[in-house]
Amino acid sequence: METEYISLQSGAAGHAAIRRAAQALADGALVVFPTETVYGVGAAATRQESVERLREVKGRSWKQPFTVHIGRREDSEQFVGGEGLTPVARRFIRKGWPGPLTLVFPVTDPSAAPVFASLSESGRTAIYADNSVGLRYPDHPQGAAVLAEAGAPIIASSANLGGRPAPTDVDGVRAELDGKVDIVIDGGPCRYKQASTIVSLNGTGYKVLRTGVYDERTVRRFATLTLLFVCTGNTCRSPMAEGLCRKLLAERLGCEVGHLGRHGVQVLSAGTMSFPGARVSAEAVEVCRQRGAEIADHVARHLSVDLIHPADYIFVMGRHHLEVIRSLSPAAAARAELLDPSGDIADPVGGTLQDYDAAAERIEKALRTRLQEIPV
Repeated sequence: METEYISLQSGAAGHAAIRRAAQALADGALVVFPTETVYGVGAAATRQESVERLREVKGRSWKQPFTVHIGRREDSEQFVGGEGLTPVARRFIRKGWPGPLTLVFPVTDPSAAPVFASLSESGRTAIYADNSVGLRYPDHPQGAAVLAEAGAPIIASSANLGGRPAPTDVDGVRAELDGKVDIVIDGGPCRYKQASTIVSLNGTGYKVLRTGVYDERTVRRFATLTLLFVCTGNTCRSPMAEGLCRKLLAERLGCEVGHLGRHGVQVLSAGTMSFPGARVSAEAVEVCRQRGAEIADHVARHLSVDLIHPADYIFVMGRHHLEVIRSLSPAAAARAELLDPSGDIADPVGGTLQDYDAAAERIEKALRTRLQEIPV
């Protein structure tokens, strides 16, 4: 067999090459494609003979599963039933994809997956061998484009013979698989030149099966839902929002406030002009206590990039706080919103207990609305 090598170009010619390679992949060809980690070799799981060819090239038995490679986040829903797409799983999908992250989902009944009926017998075994499915969405524009354009479920592995190092450029692919595959897409050297991190998901938890590009600290950040509330001094409005949010989330999850971390949930607050270590105002403590939230132990912290970057949702009390966030981290601007979309929540500092109560009431009302939009 003579292997065809396709060098990707920009513009119309590049798009045409991607479409041609994707069509060949869907039609049963073995196609090597670039990713950000290593080169992969893929086959359409709808084609019995293609899956068997891939097993032969890789030297894998029928019991060994392959990873499904997808070109869009939403394609994961074709392979995983509703029970597998837990809030924790959706956090990993939202924050880790596209990227060097392979997610292994439990699948109790593979036949219920939308894609199942289209799979060949070998394809079903290759994907769901252990009542689970491994999914990967590469962060490589051309590689992901080929996968998306194929319009078929694609299983893949690293483009090397069994037991040998995975290639990170087309010369390495040529040395391993020339004459054994139909098409090789040359996307240049891989960015990371090391394997993806593999994470197994299980209900509300997860387990790192292999550390690759992402270390365990990054994986932990992916798994955690972080809400950040911002005001000016971090002694009135944002601590009230933090405490009330903790209370509402604990009620929703059926746990104690102190156990939110066990569910992968973190709630923080900070001030744009705070004095770190300052105590929360007595009035804020009182009005929160009347609403079942305890914030007496809160001490002020100053808003920083280190707080902003891990936050999934950032809610501010006033429009001027949005400007501060934008100046500190332009990339985070899209995640920052007014807690109350109708307008700024006035700072009650220096006011009466009634002023604090009015602010707390408005904060709690806005929180109840906002939290309906957030999967936990």
